[in-house]
Amino acid sequence: MQKVTLPNGLRVLYQKKSGASLAIQALINTGSMYEAPQERGIAHFLEHMLFGGTAKRPTNLAITNEIERIGGDFNAYTTHERTCFYIKVLQKHFSKAVEILADILQHPLFLPEQIEKEKYIVLKEIALVNDDPKFEQWRLLQEELFRNHPCRFPTYGDKKVIRALSRDKLLSYFTKYYQPGNITISIVGDVPSWKEQLKKYFTAPSGKKVHQPRFSYALPKSERLKKVKRTVLNSYLVLGFPTMPRRHKDSYTLDVINGILGRGQSGRIFTELRSKQGLAYDVGTQHGAEINFGYFALYATIDKKNTQRVKELMQQEIEKLFLVTEQDIREAKNFIEGDTLLELDDVQKAADQLLFWEQVGDARLADAYLPAIRAVTAADVRRVVKRYLQKGTLVVMEGK
Repeated sequence: MQKVTLPNGLRVLYQKKSGASLAIQALINTGSMYEAPQERGIAHFLEHMLFGGTAKRPTNLAITNEIERIGGDFNAYTTHERTCFYIKVLQKHFSKAVEILADILQHPLFLPEQIEKEKYIVLKEIALVNDDPKFEQWRLLQEELFRNHPCRFPTYGDKKVIRALSRDKLLSYFTKYYQPGNITISIVGDVPSWKEQLKKYFTAPSGKKVHQPRFSYALPKSERLKKVKRTVLNSYLVLGFPTMPRRHKDSYTLDVINGILGRGQSGRIFTELRSKQGLAYDVGTQHGAEINFGYFALYATIDKKNTQRVKELMQQEIEKLFLVTEQDIREAKNFIEGDTLLELDDVQKAADQLLFWEQVGDARLADAYLPAIRAVTAADVRRVVKRYLQKGTLVVMEGK
């Protein structure tokens, strides 16, 4: 992997990978966590607007069709901590991908009529998320787990703020964050001329340095319960715990625990709640280790009458981790290794991972991930379970 910084401050990561396809992805170092109250949702909204048109390509169709008509994939996403845009194409179309990505990141039009149209679209997206209990349960969990941390606010933002967004506000936010010194590009493929192509198309001048704050939070000292009612047939239960960001060594042990409890259909939670007890169809675990926060959660979609029983079974599986065996550890490590390497066969996923680790501290940390997993011991598992997985926050969305 090569890493260079262009004269205007744009950082570029290049990983040579042979094959038919390549991916180029841009990470803008901003997300919903850094928004002021009067900005909530602007990072996500801006992600939408950059597909709205440029001087050279004045419509969404003009932008997307240039990639899709050559069989490529073009998309974006916003999280609490970053905004990303990626293009995946055949190797021979690299120059086209770079030129289009540079165009939307440097020359958006922000037409007033497009802003109003996009407001309606984003508000419908918010409504769609709120209508789906599978999404809503995670929003409620994060709100409860991190009461004094900005990640408690959903990425999609505040509907009142979205409705009030003006072109001036968008331009001000864009000018501050979408400048070369706050952007990192990753390329995964086989393109000898990548550096020259980046210099040719990413010509925006360097801007002011952006300083993002760091946030902290305390682990809970007692259990919490959040119960809400919904007019749905099922009940949705999530048992969650705040843990550590990815920089912390315990995040790797939590990955191993996730491999023991939650891998596919052979994880302990699936085996106990679905295969043995028949209490749930959708069941599993989730470990999130981000730049500024981390969490671990167990979830199940159940009948309301089984809430207490399912909670107790989840807690029992957590307690059983104190008796974890070397075979359990070995199987979880093998699962993580296979899952990680198979995912990285996809050039876009590989480009995304390079950017994530660069944001953590250094893209080269990606190569240290599996060795860190292999170093986890049974003693580490017991210690981490005792420290993080004892005082849970239970979120229950009760159905009929």
